[in-house]
Order: sequence, then structure tokens, then C-alpha cells
Amino acid sequence: MSASLLGARQRQGGLKSSRSGVLPGPKHISLITPGPELSGGCGSACSLIDLGGCTRVSLILTPAGRGPFNQQARELLSTLQTSLGGRPRMKVVSQTVFLRDGATRLECQRLLDTHFGQDMPVTNYVSQPPCDGAALALEAWAVGGDSVQLERFSPQTMAVSYDGVRWVYCSGVTSRRVSGPVYPRATEVFRLLDGELQKAGSGFAHVVRTWLYLGGITESEGTGQRYHELNRARSDFYQGIDFCRGLVLPGTPGLVYPASTGIGMGGGRLSAACISFQTRREDASLVHLENPHQTPAYAYHTKYSPHSPKFSRGLALALGQHLTTWISGTASIVNSENRYPGDIGRQTEQTIENIERLLTRENFALHGLPHAGAGLGDLAKIRVYVRRPEDYAKCRAICERRFGAVPTIYALADICRPELLVEIEGVAFSHYSPR
Repeated sequence: MSASLLGARQRQGGLKSSRSGVLPGPKHISLITPGPELSGGCGSACSLIDLGGCTRVSLILTPAGRGPFNQQARELLSTLQTSLGGRPRMKVVSQTVFLRDGATRLECQRLLDTHFGQDMPVTNYVSQPPCDGAALALEAWAVGGDSVQLERFSPQTMAVSYDGVRWVYCSGVTSRRVSGPVYPRATEVFRLLDGELQKAGSGFAHVVRTWLYLGGITESEGTGQRYHELNRARSDFYQGIDFCRGLVLPGTPGLVYPASTGIGMGGGRLSAACISFQTRREDASLVHLENPHQTPAYAYHTKYSPHSPKFSRGLALALGQHLTTWISGTASIVNSENRYPGDIGRQTEQTIENIERLLTRENFALHGLPHAGAGLGDLAKIRVYVRRPEDYAKCRAICERRFGAVPTIYALADICRPELLVEIEGVAFSHYSPR
């Protein structure tokens, strides 16, 4: 499985980008450099993000072969090693493994432990089959730089520090009970996440992004759905938390919650991951983003969920001259209503339009941060969750046309509303010019 250079293109704003499965050389000074799609499966690609004192790499890996599980897993790890070759100080700090069969989790964990040894990243194993039929797919984040410092606090928690900022990654946090009512299990997971953050000298008030994976997310429980019980637990746990205190711009309208994805997976497990951010830098500010064409999720009518889902459509960090924007799980919803039931093509287009509108400079200005914004070409990676296997080809064709060669994971998963056929999330990096 080898990489091929697909050339370069010029973006608006003077950003240059080229696409390569092996990390570009030091002459590349772009903020973001997406990697290529390779032969086999839905491909493998990487994005290199140059943030000055720190370089980040997002890797999306899917095996070309379709042999036994351990063979596919070894192929991924070999590609990962090749992609980071020549950068000995570049370390993978966080990764998510998408599994076709949850029963392969222990075998996968053994292979990863052997490969990484003491450098094992914090890892989440998610029972979401890759849409292309592979036994597994991998999304990994690596960091490197002269000033980067890594601290490990547990198998689930790692901190990354550089240039006066500190990130804490928590992943693979699961409830001790694998079955039973969702509310107590979700409450336990939130408490465990907070405990992991506390080990690292952080806490939930600093969380900027969460991922919640729930088996049978749309199945009935009590008088509603399992997802509704997850929302109830989240609402109760979030009470009294002053998110992003000290970093939110004064006068920011609306409530501030982390960006988030709540998505289904196979089996009955409940697991979670999150990222927290801390700094004392005066040039740092956080802005929560809402789509003017969508009702904020936290303000949904109770008919959608007795306790509304507490998350922002997006959360943006302005730091110096760089802007990082986390895009929450986004679907074909306008105002608060589902659009285009049963039509994967139009739902995919509407979902992408919602993301595009969220990132516009006009929307950032509405939220108190003029001279900021991003486009679909600034995405370092995306995840596309598809409900029905038969919709994959059409959904992927639209995504490739609209997003280009942005590194992408396509996974089969139930979405929080039964009528929704696709959900997309991502993270964008763009230049910011404060005035």
C-alpha cells in the first residue's frame, strides 16, 4: 500500500496544498496539506497542518486487501509507519478504530499494543463497519515540533503542550455495565471522563469537543428512545458547568456547549471521547457557532427529545493567526425539521450545505468574530456516517464532488433520528487575521 503524489492546487487566500500519503518535506509552509486517496477501499490519506510551533497530522487509513483481520490490521499499521517515516519526533497521540465486527476488538488491541509499545496513543474502538467492506479503518492524529511535550496520565488520557497551550485527549472511556438503562450508564461515563480529565489537571469546564457512541441509539427505552435518555443524562451532568470560561468572547449570544457527535454503533455498549483545551495566552478566544438556518440543538422542542441535546453546531478556537473549527455531527435538518426523507442524495447535499453555511465569514461575524471563517477546502478530515449500506456509493460520490480529496472515513451507523440517512462531522483549520 503506497502513496502517490497527486500534484498541487492553489486555494483562495494564498494557501497552497499538495496531496501525499507520505508526509511532505519541510518546504511545504501551508497551513493545511491534505493527502491523497489511494487504491483499494475508500482509500487512505493524510492532512498536514502547520501551526508554527506544532505540526499536526490527520491520517485516515483503510486497507486495500480483504484478507483475514490480522492481515488487514498489519497492513494499516505498516502504512501508518510509512506515512510518518522521516519524522521521528512525530507521535500519534489519539486514534479511533472503526471495526466491522466488535468481536475483533481484543485482537486489534493486542496488535496495536505490540506496534506502539510504550507510545500507545489513547484509543477508541467503535463498532461501526467501514462502508467499503474492510474489516477495520483507522483515524489517527499525530503531533510533532521542537516545543511539543507529551504527558501520559492513564491508558485513556494524554496531554499535549506547546506554545503556551495545553490539550488533553481522553478516549476509550466506557461504562462498566455493558447493558441496562442508558441514563445511569451515561451518567457513569460522563463522571469517568471528568475523572480522567482531573488526572491531567483539566476538567469538563475546559472541554471543547465530545463524541458519544451508543449501541441501539434509536431503540425504544421507557417512553422514548435510548438517545433521549442519553440527552437526559448529558443535560443533568452539564448543569452548573461554565464551559470555556475565560475564553469565550464577551457578549457572545446564546449558550456555550462543546461541539459534539452522538451516534449509534453496533452492540449495546456506550463509550465516549473528548478533547479539552487550556491556555493563558491573551490572543486565544473561543466562539460557539450556530447555523442561522437551523434551530440550536439545545433549543429543540421537547417533541424531538424531552431533554434537548446540549451541544453547539460548531466551536471555533482563534489562536494567534490560526483558526480551528470543530464541526458537530451535522445532518439534513433545516430549522428543526428533517428534510428529504428517504432521499440519500438530497440529504447529503443539504448536510454539506449546512456545514458550508456554518463556516462562512458572515456567520463568524454574526457570532462576534469578524475576519474569520473557513471553507470546505479547509477541512483536515471528515467522518461520514451512513445509515443504509445501499446508500454508500451515492453518498460518497456527492461527498467527493463537494469536498474534493479531503481525508474521509465512511462508516455504517444509526443516526439519532430514524428518518436521517447521513451525518457528517469534521474539523477545519484556516488562517485568521485579527484586526
